[in-house]
Amino acid sequence: MTALVIDNIGLLITHDPELGDQAQVSLVMEGGCVVAVEQTGAAGDVRLDAHGMCVIPGFVDSHTHLVFAGDRSAEFAARMAGAPYRAGGIRETVRATRQATLDELRELAAARRHEALRAGITTLEVKSGYALDVPGERRLCQVASEFTDEVTFLGAHVVPAEYQERPDDYVSLVSGQMLQACAQSARWVDAFCERGAFDVDQCREVLLAGRRAGLGVRVHANQLGPGPGVRLAVELGAASADHCTHLKPDDITALSGSDTVATLLPATDFSTRQPYPDARALIDAGVTVALATNCNPGSSYTTSMAFCIALGVREMGMSIREAVGCATLGGARALRRDDVGHLGLGARADAVLLAAPSPDHLVYRPGVPLVAATVLGGRVAWTDPDLAAGPANPGPSSAPPSPPR
Repeated sequence: MTALVIDNIGLLITHDPELGDQAQVSLVMEGGCVVAVEQTGAAGDVRLDAHGMCVIPGFVDSHTHLVFAGDRSAEFAARMAGAPYRAGGIRETVRATRQATLDELRELAAARRHEALRAGITTLEVKSGYALDVPGERRLCQVASEFTDEVTFLGAHVVPAEYQERPDDYVSLVSGQMLQACAQSARWVDAFCERGAFDVDQCREVLLAGRRAGLGVRVHANQLGPGPGVRLAVELGAASADHCTHLKPDDITALSGSDTVATLLPATDFSTRQPYPDARALIDAGVTVALATNCNPGSSYTTSMAFCIALGVREMGMSIREAVGCATLGGARALRRDDVGHLGLGARADAVLLAAPSPDHLVYRPGVPLVAATVLGGRVAWTDPDLAAGPANPGPSSAPPSPPR
């Protein structure tokens, strides 16, 4: 097995309580896993010089809609001019996606996956939901499975035009034939519990059918207004309730007494001009919080986790370290994974080199591309030649790390 050593790390953020933050160290990876943290100069078959940069765990993006065709920039421009967001715009993407060939969808998804890799995202979830018929949803799940193990079946995204007058028939299709066609390629089932999409009883039918098929549960909840989505997620033991833009005290109480992660999608609230969730209230109540991009063509066409982190800090009451943790370890918990989101011993060897002395610069320098290299499973998956050559910003970290152990 080839050992990769990231050497000459200025500051290592592990998100592991045993290792903590360490300065002037090497990170040793072998067999796709983290095997040691040593003093600078550790030996290995392949050496990646960090030139004093900060190294953090790879970002875990636990909510994306990466497989789609078409463009909705005109809709976005109209919102920026004052038009309200409506979930019905999803049907525009459905039309374009149904018309695309398999190869076109694969190429589009591959380009977005590569873009996410450049942004430091090493683990990501990908949903279906832009075909809304049996062969199309099967195709989307199959394409998604080529890029991730975290595939979510989202047949219950919106009611397609041909079922507009008989939504319960569509719910039956999703819970039956469509689910059967997609379950083999998926790990999760999701439903959009929202006015204009599906009511709580319809969502419960779909989600319970998915659970009987062996899929884990996720819920689009409380995006456009207060509603029952969060409480449904807690009732069903969902891994995550996503969006959580409009929460009442009872919703926060329900989340705090559960294992359901509140996945916040601030780039969506930016794009739709919705209010931002109160992450501070959730964290203070003991709720596990994740940050994700929600990359999709209508309401959040971004793969920048750094942007989401900056919004989390500026608009949602998070500290910088909390936001970075929510974009890594929080995302892992939303996927019920313990092998990613941290750089503890035995973790999957996913890491990001930042051309900066600390992760604070992700917020301090908004909009500036700081990812110098992305390591995926113990191999260098992407490097920015202009940044990876170093040196990093020579300024010291604003938060001195604990000494090496």
